[in-house]
Amino acid sequence: MVVTVNIPDELAAEAKARGLSLEAYVLEILARQLAPPVEARPPRTPAEIRAWLDSLAQFSEKIPPLPETISREWLYQDHN
Repeated sequence: MVVTVNIPDELAAEAKARGLSLEAYVLEILARQLAPPVEARPPRTPAEIRAWLDSLAQFSEKIPPLPETISREWLYQDHN
């Protein structure tokens, strides 16, 4: 299918400003319009939220403790 459209100068200028071809920019706009709205997604269950929070804390035991006072020397201790 071939569709012929009169493209406004503003649309072409916006595509150029974003560093995209006009075709790529129009496809991006259409994809955003066709994407399901965020509010259409069902809310997460408490179990899903807990699993997400647990995944964030997964390696937290590997984070070194902070000193009682944070000094400039401590901030730059690994830099020469």
